[in-house]
Amino acid sequence: MEWQEICDHPQLRDLSFKVETNQWGHLEMTPASNEHGLFQALIVQWLARLGPQGRVISECSVLTSAGVKVADVAWAEKAFFERHRRANPYPEAPDLVIEVLSPSNSEQEMDEKKALYFARGAREFWTCAQDGKVRCFDRHRELSRSGLIPGFPNIIEIDFA
Repeated sequence: MEWQEICDHPQLRDLSFKVETNQWGHLEMTPASNEHGLFQALIVQWLARLGPQGRVISECSVLTSAGVKVADVAWAEKAFFERHRRANPYPEAPDLVIEVLSPSNSEQEMDEKKALYFARGAREFWTCAQDGKVRCFDRHRELSRSGLIPGFPNIIEIDFA
């Protein structure tokens, strides 16, 4: 099944799971929580405020050598979107790819995703842990702060007030 067929499939359309494919084209599903969604929304808000020269996308599908991976949040310069428009999945990774971690995520899984996104052209890869701590990486090392989105906080706090 091609990625667009998966996206359009009536039985898969309204799942409360994140769906990706592996290198053999098999579906992989990960449960999503409300807290996960709150972190995604807050990251989108910060990126929209601090990265006006680009555009933010949530649930960003990217074709990798290990199947279609779906980043929780991504940001790219406008030229990326001009090149790819409504491609689904994108044939290259956006400049910045962010994964909001769930209890089921392992460090090995994130290292693999990081490598896959960098192989497709990402310039930075971030993770947001369950406590809101944000870690930023470029191709070579962990960064103390993002070089793409200066001023992005190292911790995201969910305010329920």
